[in-house]
Amino acid sequence: MRYRIIYTLLLIAISYGVYSQEKVTLSGIITVKANTETIIGATIFIPEANISTVTNAYGYYSITLPRGTYTIVVSYVGFDPVEEQVTLQENTRKDFAMPEKSKTLDEVQIKYNSSVGNIRVPEMSVNKLSISTVKKMPAVMGEVDILKAILQLPGVSNAQEGATGFNVRGGSVDGNLILLDEAVVYNTSHLFGFFSVFNADVIKDLKLYKGGIPANFGGRTSSVLDIYQKEGNNKEYHIAGGIGAISSRLLAEGPIVKDRSSFVVAGRASYAHLFLKLADNPNAVSFYDLNAKLNYKINEYNRIFLSGYFGKDKMDFSNFFSNNYGNSFFNLRWNHVFSDKLFSNASIIYSKYNYGLKIKYAGIDWTSDIRNYNLKYNFSHHLSDKLVLNYGINSIYYQFNPGSIKPMYAISPINAEQIEKKYAWENALYISAEQKLSNKIALTYGLRYSNFQQLGEQHVNNYADNQAVYFNPELQIYEEGTPTGITYYKKNKKITGFGNLEPRLAISYAINNNQSIKASYNRMSQYIHLISNTASVSPLDIWAPSDQYLKPEILDQVALGYFWNLKNGKYSLETEAFYKKTKNKADYIDGAELIARKAIEQVLLNGAARAYGLEVMLKKHTGNLTGWFSYTLSRAEQRTPGRTAEEPGINNGEWYRANHDKTHNLSFTATYQLTKKWNLGGLFTYQTGKAATYPIGKYQYQGITIANYGVRNANSLPAYHHLDLSATYTPKPNSKKRWKSEWVFSIYNVYNRSNAASMMFEQNRETGLSEAKRISIFGIVPGVAYNFRF
Repeated sequence: MRYRIIYTLLLIAISYGVYSQEKVTLSGIITVKANTETIIGATIFIPEANISTVTNAYGYYSITLPRGTYTIVVSYVGFDPVEEQVTLQENTRKDFAMPEKSKTLDEVQIKYNSSVGNIRVPEMSVNKLSISTVKKMPAVMGEVDILKAILQLPGVSNAQEGATGFNVRGGSVDGNLILLDEAVVYNTSHLFGFFSVFNADVIKDLKLYKGGIPANFGGRTSSVLDIYQKEGNNKEYHIAGGIGAISSRLLAEGPIVKDRSSFVVAGRASYAHLFLKLADNPNAVSFYDLNAKLNYKINEYNRIFLSGYFGKDKMDFSNFFSNNYGNSFFNLRWNHVFSDKLFSNASIIYSKYNYGLKIKYAGIDWTSDIRNYNLKYNFSHHLSDKLVLNYGINSIYYQFNPGSIKPMYAISPINAEQIEKKYAWENALYISAEQKLSNKIALTYGLRYSNFQQLGEQHVNNYADNQAVYFNPELQIYEEGTPTGITYYKKNKKITGFGNLEPRLAISYAINNNQSIKASYNRMSQYIHLISNTASVSPLDIWAPSDQYLKPEILDQVALGYFWNLKNGKYSLETEAFYKKTKNKADYIDGAELIARKAIEQVLLNGAARAYGLEVMLKKHTGNLTGWFSYTLSRAEQRTPGRTAEEPGINNGEWYRANHDKTHNLSFTATYQLTKKWNLGGLFTYQTGKAATYPIGKYQYQGITIANYGVRNANSLPAYHHLDLSATYTPKPNSKKRWKSEWVFSIYNVYNRSNAASMMFEQNRETGLSEAKRISIFGIVPGVAYNFRF
């Protein structure tokens, strides 16, 4: 069946290819005039034919037209539109260089944003943010943050204050596929989520897919965050940076061979730990990261890129524990233009995430990591003005290190041990089509086939009835199963495997030039899982592959939306309703211990999850005051029934709130250009408190008071909300000198809200009464930074 669908798509492609031979093709690259940086998502509009297209992730476009003379209009947020008349008699290569808008036009720079006027495109559940928009948002400690901007979008919430990652439409943190220059980033946070790993100075473009995910993406069930770094100025050298209260950053870029190759290098480092030492504070937290990218234009048909990232966090908490973690990757890419209609990109990527934890009072030094070797080869085939095909392959080889344990001291009660490593191979083949059926109806549809194999070298436990978790009928609790034997698999020997078809479909119907209705469906498969006890002060991060006990998650999502541009694009309204369900959602048994666990399957059960909700986003795009309001009403639930009629399952097999469920999520984001020198920013966030389990009583056992907890996640933490303000002062906004600078003043959490990261329940020693204490991470945080560029 799967092959018939692929053959049908290919036959459609061939038929349209024959039809398109009567026409000619205009193609090329869209770049920034000042530095030839390619532009992602620039709009190319042909008024005479009333058709348009956008550049791909590498700045390339292709559009097929009948022979004739046309006006080509190229537009993108933050740039003056480029307009040129072109006579087409044969296939033509035409590159465009876009000038950045002058300061006097900044107040209307967003009106060419494709997210405003792209009514007829079947893309939905997607949010695009230009870096110019992100940099106008309130800056915490003087540094703008991409993840803080994403959290203001509908359907997106933070896991909790002091925790890493984010949740999308009720999905878990590990359900987000986060890509930086196509490489996987496994942890997005610095300093308990206060900063992200993405240095805004070096970021060029970002796009968040919450649904309607294209077929070239896979491996996760919640969202895709696709981010690209700058390529570097190939005309002249520049240096930019910022000096802040707790961190500083520096970027350098310039040509290696003028107009042919360039580089960009950017670094950041914090120094808050130095001030803590001066204050005799035994705790210390710090981070640093480095971004780099090289590119070389061989000719107009071939271009090579080499990019990389390395980051590290270190935390030391007195005599209790220390924690360190970091991401790193390298990516070698080759862009090749086969013809005016066929573009390709090949990538070879290495990515790694390592995590370490030292528990000082127990004398344990524990480390783990995950590595992958990734090969991608993607083709973009512009068959006609009505049909574009995207197809390719993706192959990933994984190495999982669940943990290496070492004693910290000579008198430590533990012995050194390496928990057995795991290996896996994930492959995918995909094809998708973007098709315009009429002036009102457009489709995007495709199919992805994914295959996952867990490989040896590994010893695998065998259990009675193939059940790694044992249900004790006398105590009515789940316990760790006892292995009945062990099977050894040699290196690269297949242990278990899975294969899934993942169809994708999106459709848009344009009511008129300013209103449209859109719908989408997609199926996603996730084969690797984050094993994490996020309630801990130091969240535990272990990635594990799917196996015969930990099944791959399978998600189905549908969405329906209404989109409306008002007052000639001055405002826009986006509303979407969604429903998603997930099979094989992993759930922990009560009392699960995760650190240094050799057999994670002994504390996991497979259940199901579902989420549904309504999202609303109202934007103001022009004028001195710009920004947006977003609101999400949603529900995220999980259910793990018993495996037999005698077993109760988790929470008696009933649906219960997922850990990250937040009913209401509201955000206001605004920037105001007060004068040429002063730009003001404000951001207010309100979220319902995340799900929690509170004790409902207590009892005495051998003289010890023990809390008796109620139904899982039946309670909520207090509501999460804060107000952030910033003011940016540019001393000489109209200066023609190379040196440009600005001061950024900010206040995070203006009214000093003590948002709860968790709740602690204990007995008051004086009164003997039980009491709850709110554990908070951040209060009010003022900041100032000096940014410069020359």
